[in-house]
Amino acid sequence: MSYERFHPAPLPPWRERLGQYWKLTRGDRPIGWLLLLWPTWWGLWVAAGGVPPWWTLVVFSLGVWLTRAAGCVINDYADRWLDPQVERTKDRPLATGAVRGREALALFAVLMLAAFALVLTMNRLTVLMSFVGVALAASYPYLKRYTYLPQVYLGMAFGWGIPMAFAAVQGTVPPVAWLLYGANILWSTAYDTWYAMVDRDDDIRMGAKSTAILFGDADLAIQGVLYALVFAALALAGQQAGLGRWYFGGLGVAVLLVVYEFVITRYRDRDACFRAFLHNHWVGMAVFAGIALDYFMATEAGGRLLPW
Repeated sequence: MSYERFHPAPLPPWRERLGQYWKLTRGDRPIGWLLLLWPTWWGLWVAAGGVPPWWTLVVFSLGVWLTRAAGCVINDYADRWLDPQVERTKDRPLATGAVRGREALALFAVLMLAAFALVLTMNRLTVLMSFVGVALAASYPYLKRYTYLPQVYLGMAFGWGIPMAFAAVQGTVPPVAWLLYGANILWSTAYDTWYAMVDRDDDIRMGAKSTAILFGDADLAIQGVLYALVFAALALAGQQAGLGRWYFGGLGVAVLLVVYEFVITRYRDRDACFRAFLHNHWVGMAVFAGIALDYFMATEAGGRLLPW
């Protein structure tokens, strides 16, 4: 038995640093990227009436990863006073001191500049709207200090890719885009409330705010109302977009997935709430699958005129 087998050589400093940055951007946890990707793809597919132009799809897909990564960095920077006191977040690089605050700000700037470079290949309206997206992403992490509704603001930030997608594909933002955007705000508020329920006791102790604290014992009932509004908004958006049975079949699958979330969280167990949060990836995928399949089947049947 060699010594190296039980005592592997330490990583070179540059690799260790990159590993910390990867962890800081949640590169090892793709759930946030997926929750941001699905509504962006909803917008792209509805705006294009099917598969969007390939470069637009590349720009928005890469942009989703970059902005989500940047959002995680600035979130941890803003929460560096809170994360060391919370069981779930105490091992994050900024919380442990493995990455300094100045490094985090530099990484945030690099990620946002890379995303902006991609956006510059789009039209003028999309570029102008990207400044709103930057403002939303940069300011969101500070909301939990001042309001019980940071989850609503998260939905505004996570869903901004929807109106931007319409701007990129159509050069305008029609009413259906704002309806989809509103549906995503409601959805993000609901799934991030599951997430906030995991940290509720720690947040109360540290003086942080969230919808989970605001809703209190009525959390499950209010969650039910939120999800009902999500599906009502998505159904209305589907009608305005002229989508048919395949889309509404996707919505039906999504409804069943949400029902499962309520089943597993009925006792408000922390692990169950976290599983419900993660499970929303499948909800977003089901909605997207319905959109994509509906347009594909319409194309196979001879096409469908867009209602705008």
